[in-house]
Amino acid sequence: MSTLRLIDTHAHFDDFVAEGSVSETLVRCRDAGVLRCVAVGGTPEANERALSLATQYPDNVRATVGLDRDEISKPYDAAALRTQSEDALVVAIGETGLDYHYGPETRNEQRALFSEMLQLAAAAQRPVVVHSRDADDDTIEHLREFIALPGAPADAPGVLHCMTGSADFARRLLDLGFFISFSGIVTFKNSNDLRAVARLVPADRILFETDAPYLAPVPMRGKRNGARVGRACRRHACHGAQRSTTRISRTGVGKRVTSFLRGNKRIVYERDN
Repeated sequence: MSTLRLIDTHAHFDDFVAEGSVSETLVRCRDAGVLRCVAVGGTPEANERALSLATQYPDNVRATVGLDRDEISKPYDAAALRTQSEDALVVAIGETGLDYHYGPETRNEQRALFSEMLQLAAAAQRPVVVHSRDADDDTIEHLREFIALPGAPADAPGVLHCMTGSADFARRLLDLGFFISFSGIVTFKNSNDLRAVARLVPADRILFETDAPYLAPVPMRGKRNGARVGRACRRHACHGAQRSTTRISRTGVGKRVTSFLRGNKRIVYERDN
């Protein structure tokens, strides 16, 4: 087993549940030094699945629940979602947010749903897991309104997951108190701009994620981020923390990465858990 002790802050377990490989995947994570994963919701089905996994594997999994931008104009049970959001194993609301890269024509509908999820997060006193692509200004506007709501966590209102935005966007998120999470994209050869953004993020405000089963880091790019998910965590956590292309070590930088990433994850996701 690895001597590292890490947390994957953003993973989608849908495929692993479908193929019956959740237990195997969690063992692989543990052997690679990843002791806990946050199973992310975003649809009614994914929310139930994430909460079920957190209940089944309380030592290894926590859940988020919410509605992502693809759920616009779909009916949902608001009362059921509110009940889920208050479960002790639910550590955040999301993922939720705005994506104008693929759906600019639904901008208004996305904003309305995002606003509803932010209000839910404040009511449940939970941080938010935010998706944002080509929607910097509107995302910042909504998050500024969120942190002013009664109940919104003051010390750690949430995390911008899978950061791909600009340095200016990163600075504005940091000014609002948000954490910034990097995925395997930070290891890609053509991600020099993103690595430059990572250099701007203070060590006490950075998180990492696999976004499994997507976005496997180099040298696994293009493969499913699944069976080797734990190793993927180690690779791009250290990569993002060093802010340069590097091979992963279990000592030295690896231990420093472990220390601040675990601390940051607790600040955002482990209030009473």
